[in-house]
Amino acid sequence: MTKTEKTVNRIFMEALRGVDPSLIVKDHAEKIYSDFSGTDFRRFLVIGFGKASYQMAGAVEDVFDAGMITGGIVITKYGHAERQGAGGRGQGTGDLKKIKVYEAGHPIPDESGIRATGEIIKLLRDTDERTLVLCLVSGGGSALFVSPYKGIALAEKQLITDLLLRAGADITELNSVRKHLSKVKGGRLAEIASPAKIISLMISDVIGDKLDVIASGPTAPDTSTFNDAADVINKFNLREKAPKSVLDIIDRGREGLIPETPKANSPVFENVTNIIIGSNRKALEAAKNKALSLGFEAEIISSGIEGEAREVGKLLAKKAKGAKAQRRRGTKCFISGGETTVIVRGAGKGGRNTELALGFAMEVEGIGGVTLLSAGTDGTDGPTDAAGAIVDGETILKARKLGLDPKEYLDNNDSYNFFNKINSLLITGPTGTNVMDVQIIVVE
Repeated sequence: MTKTEKTVNRIFMEALRGVDPSLIVKDHAEKIYSDFSGTDFRRFLVIGFGKASYQMAGAVEDVFDAGMITGGIVITKYGHAERQGAGGRGQGTGDLKKIKVYEAGHPIPDESGIRATGEIIKLLRDTDERTLVLCLVSGGGSALFVSPYKGIALAEKQLITDLLLRAGADITELNSVRKHLSKVKGGRLAEIASPAKIISLMISDVIGDKLDVIASGPTAPDTSTFNDAADVINKFNLREKAPKSVLDIIDRGREGLIPETPKANSPVFENVTNIIIGSNRKALEAAKNKALSLGFEAEIISSGIEGEAREVGKLLAKKAKGAKAQRRRGTKCFISGGETTVIVRGAGKGGRNTELALGFAMEVEGIGGVTLLSAGTDGTDGPTDAAGAIVDGETILKARKLGLDPKEYLDNNDSYNFFNKINSLLITGPTGTNVMDVQIIVVE
């Protein structure tokens, strides 16, 4: 790495520290411990799902004595628990004392997710008014916490998820469909656990930190309807491709033949408290403070960056070029975050961060002193082992010398292989958190 590449990486790592689940959960868990100690609750259950659930559960066990936890189960993505148990892929894993850890598929749900979700449902079967349920929710929970509505096979759930992802549906659109095909999403987990007291600690991976969108809002009132789910299917012209069972459920729901997801006036939420403890904005603030400490002029552009990844990369490049043209001295650092989308047109390999970075690099070709890091805070970018990429004005020049055509790779959605060939990928491994993506631009 060049000196500037190391600098943007340092700023990114500080963003991750700002949303470290082990730290942010501990403060809230200590308050819950204090409140719990003086009550007549007989059972204390811990459940969770998402890419950060293993670390979140560990923080809870650090605060609570093992004897106080009646039982617990969390579900995380393959490879996101510190170590895998001898039981093998998808079985109990990790080194927690009272909370079982399961790994499952993401972003496409799998059988392991269904089995683990079934275990959580069993755990909540006998809850009553004297049961306290601590629910640990983080990004990725929609795919990991999965229990398809009766009549929908896993393969059909997988297909509709894949179709929506490939079409470029954003997280709100995707989740409005998933919530209406599920037994546990869209507030239905709160129905299952009622009348227990539920406290949900949530690390947000959605723009606007909407409670009913984070992990498809299992403990939050649902603001979407079956009509909204149908609108998403129609928007992306998927009625001819979607499984018949999916369309039947949505159409029957629209006709009132299947109950809607619980809304804000439902009594199941009377004993539910949802608390957002981590967000993209918190990560960006930590990054900004680090940039300021390095003597940079730092500015947060937005924590709500969205749109097609390659086009967002071009827009960020234009902002960087404008700052470069005006810069006389010192270093400017632009910081942004959010979640872009990729419309899959080709057969290549990549994710939204590498695609954004390639779009940016093509716009700043040959311009010195402009560097971008774009990465997923969970350490994974699409179906790859990279978090994202780091690029500058030399990136495309370097690629052309190797005979690589950047446009060809972009058109084929093959940004991962493009950057892999020029050694520009950012690989962090699983980070234990997930608050969407972060972009850091340094203009010297």
